[in-house]
Amino acid sequence: MNLPDERSFNRWFIIISCLVVIVLVLWNTSIFFQRLKEDERAKMNIWAQAQEELSNAPEDADLSLILKILNNNTTIPIIHTDENGDIAYTTNLEPSIADNPKETQEYLEDLKDENEPILIDLGEGQIQYLYYGNSPALNKLKYYPIGLTLIGFLFIGVVYFFYTTTKSSEQNKLWAGMAKETAHQIGTPLSSLIGWTEILKTENVNPSYVEEMEKDIDRLRTITERFSKIGSLPNLQQTDIVASTKESFEYLKTRSSNLIHFSIRAPRQPINVMLNEQLYSWTIENLVKNAIDAMRGKGELMIEIKQDLKQAHIYITDTGKGIDKNRYKSIFEPGQTTKKRGWGLGLSLARRIIEEYHKGKIKVARSELNKGTTFQISLKKV
Repeated sequence: MNLPDERSFNRWFIIISCLVVIVLVLWNTSIFFQRLKEDERAKMNIWAQAQEELSNAPEDADLSLILKILNNNTTIPIIHTDENGDIAYTTNLEPSIADNPKETQEYLEDLKDENEPILIDLGEGQIQYLYYGNSPALNKLKYYPIGLTLIGFLFIGVVYFFYTTTKSSEQNKLWAGMAKETAHQIGTPLSSLIGWTEILKTENVNPSYVEEMEKDIDRLRTITERFSKIGSLPNLQQTDIVASTKESFEYLKTRSSNLIHFSIRAPRQPINVMLNEQLYSWTIENLVKNAIDAMRGKGELMIEIKQDLKQAHIYITDTGKGIDKNRYKSIFEPGQTTKKRGWGLGLSLARRIIEEYHKGKIKVARSELNKGTTFQISLKKV
């Protein structure tokens, strides 16, 4: 059993064990509740018999034991009714109920639903019905299983949250480790290329060749810096989101197929947000490249920038194959991809950059199959 399987087993073992314990405790609580209810029923039967003995006892009889039994009940609420259903007297009722005939009658109806009445034979053809409710201790016990269940599920939630955050933390470490290792691996040949371009400048080489090489070296340097920032807190600066988006737009436009028609709509005035330009341009590139793949290299791609009182919104719209509505959220999960050679990390990385580093939001604003998709990025203005 490998480590992930072992942790998954441990997690489910703890959760299932908690559920088993909850079920066993609830089952035993139910049995205990029924036994207490039966004991109170037996106590009320004795109380009713004592009432019969008191009513039928001769004048010179010793009533001390009977009175002791009758006075012993100080918790169970009781209402006596005659054979016609009229209330004869009450015991252990709250004053607010006992002093209000209407409240007493309503409480009687509740007692009828709570327990079966006990018949009291007072002699000479007179009978009464004893209606009683549960004692305060028994009423409190009714809520005990609910509280226990809530505590159990809370514990299960804590266990699940612990394992989920642990997994997320491991993924974050993996992300950071891979990113920093990639930056390190690129750095070595990049330094060599910079040295070679300096040598080529001294040789009789067409300057345009060296210029193009320097552009690619600058691009590699930017990629290296991007990867080096993953896993560490990026430096955010007040930046014009309009200018930054246009810069990324122009770069992608010149390096994409002529079959892709690029367009951009943006306000003329600047919109300032707290931004890390390198990571933001990486996000735009990932979204644009996904859009180009969805259009299979041919179609229309538009970037639009809008704003409201609090936020700047960037919309990236393509005319590609679209996304199923039930996949709007899952496509941002690592490994979610429809491309044969894709790793499914582009959109996951975009969400990490926007939501974790910039405290913004990224989502699928709309999508229609075979018509296109619009992604929306929202960032707080300053």
